[in-house]
Amino acid sequence: MNLIRKSILIMSILLHWAIVGCKDSKKTLSEVDESRPNIVLIVSDDHGLDAMGCYGNEVIKTPNIDLLAQDGTRFTNAYCTSASCSPSRSVILTGKFNHATGHYGHAHDFHHFSTFDTVKSLPVILEQNNYRTARIGKYHLAPERVYHFQKVFQADPRNTVEMANNSVDFINEDSEKPFFLYFCTDDPHRGHPFTPDPWNAPNSFGNKDSGYEGVTSVTYTPEEVLVPDYLPDTKVCREELANYYQSVSRVDQGVGRLIEELKKAGKYENTLIIYISDNGIAFPGAKTTVYEPGIKLPCIIKTPKQQRKGDICNKLVSWVDLTPTLLEYAGVDYEKSSFHGKSFYNYQEHTDSADNEVVYASHTFHEITMYYPMRVVREKKYKLIWNIAYGLSYPFASDLWISSTYQDVFRNKKEYFGKRSVQNYLHRSEFELYDMENDPNEIINLAGKGDYKMVLERMKADLKKFQFETRDPWYRKWDNEKVFGGTGVNL
Repeated sequence: MNLIRKSILIMSILLHWAIVGCKDSKKTLSEVDESRPNIVLIVSDDHGLDAMGCYGNEVIKTPNIDLLAQDGTRFTNAYCTSASCSPSRSVILTGKFNHATGHYGHAHDFHHFSTFDTVKSLPVILEQNNYRTARIGKYHLAPERVYHFQKVFQADPRNTVEMANNSVDFINEDSEKPFFLYFCTDDPHRGHPFTPDPWNAPNSFGNKDSGYEGVTSVTYTPEEVLVPDYLPDTKVCREELANYYQSVSRVDQGVGRLIEELKKAGKYENTLIIYISDNGIAFPGAKTTVYEPGIKLPCIIKTPKQQRKGDICNKLVSWVDLTPTLLEYAGVDYEKSSFHGKSFYNYQEHTDSADNEVVYASHTFHEITMYYPMRVVREKKYKLIWNIAYGLSYPFASDLWISSTYQDVFRNKKEYFGKRSVQNYLHRSEFELYDMENDPNEIINLAGKGDYKMVLERMKADLKKFQFETRDPWYRKWDNEKVFGGTGVNL
């Protein structure tokens, strides 16, 4: 009997310690998860640097985005890699250039562009590392199994306030796991129908006379907008910019609502918030080009419990760097060689360092009928563009071609579009080399000037190395005259 009692006592002690051990393990896991930030990645659609208060536009009203910049860091040299919605988004969520993942252009069904099945995206990696994941708004990626989110919420992507409201339950979910919310607007993309009637009517940019529920319409007059140098200062262009501004202000209200809900939930301080755009504004000279207005974009990052608020970071960073950066914030171990981008996790310690003083761009398609591959190396001072199909006329996206802004130039046979001649816009040299310090509008091509031969050759070598290391299929074009039909047979 004593033996039985002794056995029961021993079992009770072991059971007690097993229970205590489980509780301690759970507590430890919880503490680890609580130390990992929530992540909110906000991606607007076709929003350039030209239309934000915190980037110097004193006309447009973006108070909530401006406050986010005051709480975080504003980047002044942030670049997408492809000035087209779908391929740019593929880079954001994979940390790889789209020429290496097969996502060469738009993922619409009739274009058939999609990412290779072997690629592992940011939401999938985060889910595998104990994050809750959800997306709302614009997606524009394929296939779903590569860019899988655990939850998908519905809302009008033109109504960012509704998007924020429909994200509340996910933010407030009772869970020990941190969350990743991919919050993507349709604004300020051009609105349907793209074809104006009459031809000189401005596009709506998603604005409606009836407005959107929960959104205060903020309107602008054509006279007060600021016309960037690369656009023509005309009546029709100003009318379109006024509508574009209104669409941007709608985005801003949704950002404010989302931040309000994070604060209500007590999660704002421990949430990493990033605001970016997929590419430049939907005007000729910006979107689908690799000129600065197409690829140099807003980037605002508010880190968890950020100490140095209102910082400005002048480092060159790229959207290909975002996935490794977010994984490092999330405490996820990863092989650096798995990505083309490099984490800029410690950017606040080196806001003006010489690290990563070069970024690259790679654009091949917008729509499948718009084949015009371009590769770019961008340093602080010089920028080189390789127009691989330079013998072709530069193709227009359908909504840009039919825009009243461009049709005014086309129908009236104007010589210039902004500061660039129409001839030079449509027919480009094989190489374009620009001194970005002295020629920020990229007008004077230095590629054919003898004084810049060494710069040109150095940057061409850098570009070629970049293409080789990222397995760019268009790398073979360097030897195009020596290789027959892509078979590898030398002539």
